[in-house]
Amino acid sequence: METATPPSREELREHLVRTRIAGDVATSRENNLDHYRSLAVRDPHYMFGLSMEGDWTFRDILALMAKSAGVVPDPGFRTGQDTIDPDRTIDALDAMGDRIAAALKRENPRILIATGHPTGLLTTHLALARLARRHGARLLTPGETRAFTHGGLGRRRRIRYLDDVAMLDDGGALVHTHDPAPMQAMLAELDEAGEERPDLVIADHGWAGAAGEAGIETVGFADSNDPGLFVGEAEGKISVTVPLDDNVLPRHYGPMTDYLVSRVTSGM
Repeated sequence: METATPPSREELREHLVRTRIAGDVATSRENNLDHYRSLAVRDPHYMFGLSMEGDWTFRDILALMAKSAGVVPDPGFRTGQDTIDPDRTIDALDAMGDRIAAALKRENPRILIATGHPTGLLTTHLALARLARRHGARLLTPGETRAFTHGGLGRRRRIRYLDDVAMLDDGGALVHTHDPAPMQAMLAELDEAGEERPDLVIADHGWAGAAGEAGIETVGFADSNDPGLFVGEAEGKISVTVPLDDNVLPRHYGPMTDYLVSRVTSGM
């Protein structure tokens, strides 16, 4: 059970900036712009399993990311340090907490939690899994050990659950992934078994994108160089996208997680 006193909004804001979860983040402007261009030309690696109904040019995506994540809006700014607005991060955490609380107030809610960034955000997802179980949710675990071939290298990766949080492993380590295929397979397995789909998915990367594309209420986390979920939110497929650096030291997410858990609990 989480016992830490959650930080105030101002305390969390200071922490996000100090640890570079938000503020001047490690992601460079060059990297951000490269990914926005890749999404604009519909590179599947950056679409996270989402179809994009709008035109979404490079300029459109940059403008959205400035609005939703707080990156520098000037297209002439091409090199150097980019930013995430910590107030946008906290506003999105509030919205995510409210959505999770609403789901947990349902009778016997079914929730699926997954992460493509186990070296960073896993601690937050594990805390949310504990919270959901404590409030009577059923955490779904379809597709365990189901294998996938990753990219053109023929690497086999499997779905593995750690305390009911889904990730991919390569047989010896948990791995980073943008791939929507695991979530697509998990949902297909539920359908084939005649089981209900989740009431809520809490995820990131392709796990979140594929769930949102399937019409499931989805809340997720995304870095400033991962614009796909923000586009999904703008098109109504993702309920909430929290902008943050998704790969700082795991312990740095502790105060943010405490804040989010407190928001969920206060909404119950």
